[in-house]
Amino acid sequence: MGTFHQDKGELHGITVVVDTHGEEVWVGRCDTVLEQGVVLLDATVHKEGDEGRSKQQWLERAAQFGVWKKFDRIVVPSEQVASVRRLAEL
Repeated sequence: MGTFHQDKGELHGITVVVDTHGEEVWVGRCDTVLEQGVVLLDATVHKEGDEGRSKQQWLERAAQFGVWKKFDRIVVPSEQVASVRRLAEL
């Protein structure tokens, strides 16, 4: 039995980490990866140094406890995306 959204890509519905070339890192449920960017649902963002945590420290906590969404839907532009990976891989 397969997914109903085969055209959305392998990460569709998976909680992912979108690291950027800058100070921000995003966590959210991946809707799709487009040429324009990564579409995330129920997403949140962390900026390096916020709450006294580095991006890596924040991600380790996010992997352990989860995150609170700040955005229902957001598109992280392709030119900002350094990597996309499953949060569960941390």
